[in-house]
Amino acid sequence: MQGMGDGAPPAGLTGGPPLGAGRGDARQAGAEGAGEGRRKRRRRGRRRGNGRSRAPEAENGASIAAPPPPQNDVQAEALSPQSRSLPTGSAHRAETGPSGPAASKPAEPLAGSPTFRRSGPRLPEAEHLYGALDLGTNNCRLLVARPTRRGFYVIDAFSRVIRLGEGVAQSRFLSDEAMRRTIEALRICSDKLERRGVRRARLVATEACRIAVNGEAFIERVAEETGLRLEILSREAEARLAVSGCASLIDAGCDWALVFDIGGGSTEIIWLDLSDGVAGGAARERRGPALRHALQDSIAAWTSLPVGVVTLAERYVDRPVTRPVFEEMVGDVLAMLEPFERDHELRRRLAGARFHHLGTSGTVTTVAGVHMGLPRYERQRVDGYWMNVADVARVSSALVDMTHGERIAQPCIGRDRADLVMAGCAILEALLRMWPAERLRVADRGLREGILTTLMSEDGLFNIEQRRRRSRRGGGR
Repeated sequence: MQGMGDGAPPAGLTGGPPLGAGRGDARQAGAEGAGEGRRKRRRRGRRRGNGRSRAPEAENGASIAAPPPPQNDVQAEALSPQSRSLPTGSAHRAETGPSGPAASKPAEPLAGSPTFRRSGPRLPEAEHLYGALDLGTNNCRLLVARPTRRGFYVIDAFSRVIRLGEGVAQSRFLSDEAMRRTIEALRICSDKLERRGVRRARLVATEACRIAVNGEAFIERVAEETGLRLEILSREAEARLAVSGCASLIDAGCDWALVFDIGGGSTEIIWLDLSDGVAGGAARERRGPALRHALQDSIAAWTSLPVGVVTLAERYVDRPVTRPVFEEMVGDVLAMLEPFERDHELRRRLAGARFHHLGTSGTVTTVAGVHMGLPRYERQRVDGYWMNVADVARVSSALVDMTHGERIAQPCIGRDRADLVMAGCAILEALLRMWPAERLRVADRGLREGILTTLMSEDGLFNIEQRRRRSRRGGGR
């Protein structure tokens, strides 16, 4: 997927393929009964604990630090498998299909752009719950979390491939079937938010709704049929939230970092200038809001390419992806990158500098999973993983040489994404040829995590001094 190290970009890809008695008896019986009762309570507590004793994961029972540590929360996006393994102690599993109450719709829409606050009966911990919904071109994804001292703990999650943007690049209209699939998934999300009593959330739609002529009308239909009021996110806001979501994975010792998000309909590209040391110092101290704010101020250049895994794959839908076709796909993306490079002269500015790439997308998580030979996708092993660029290229080369059926058989690809994986690899390859680097870091987190941490920061939950003052007054723990 990338160019090689810091040398000249390769002309092509080469390489192969790289889980009932006297008093004494009564006392003894009572003690045994009490012991059994304690054991039962402990077992119930473990079941209710959403797997808190386990290492954090992307799904239910996941925790993520305020900037999240390198092995934390999130589901992979466009090209990672739809199903994720959850901790065995999770009280609720991420749903992939409608269930009972999901079909019902709230009486009134959840209002408030860009966030909503819900009123009415609440669960005991509902006032502490936050939600983030990302309706993309290819996926519909939801996280529900509660804040912790270092970040947040995911208590519910949902992800489904809905392909809302299917055909929209050509027709400029969301199709009836795509809208039907999406509303079905959004009903499940609405049910989860309702059942959890979430009162503070941000619900966003991205590229498909941005470019579709009927995008705004669809947003209104969603409000009527599911009770969810979605905000169509700007490209710049999407880029900034992606940076916030994976802030702690930035190498503090580098001068520059390229953060990119290969989505279904667009690809966000953000260059961070870390040379002044401010962001690097915040990263080394792992200060949540301080780190995110420093990184926001370190954005040297950004762009949003109007191409993603769905839109690029649709351009070549009638052509099997051979090596020559793959090179054409890479060339298409390079042509889109050239004006951005010409305007900002990044290659010149990067000369002699220390920099790395950070990919927050299903494409890079898939490539990492294939490279690691995982028998099933494991977010804990993938999130934060470092890859050499040469290894990324070898994975892309191996995938190009596979048949469609062989790609389906890959545990970290599967049937839903087998037709998109090569488009994602082509976009990644173009990025790494344009700006050759030695290392790529994999992030299985992004927009939703950025939304959650931003909402919690706005509410002062990560303000250490504020918490200390509240604690001294006896108002906090």
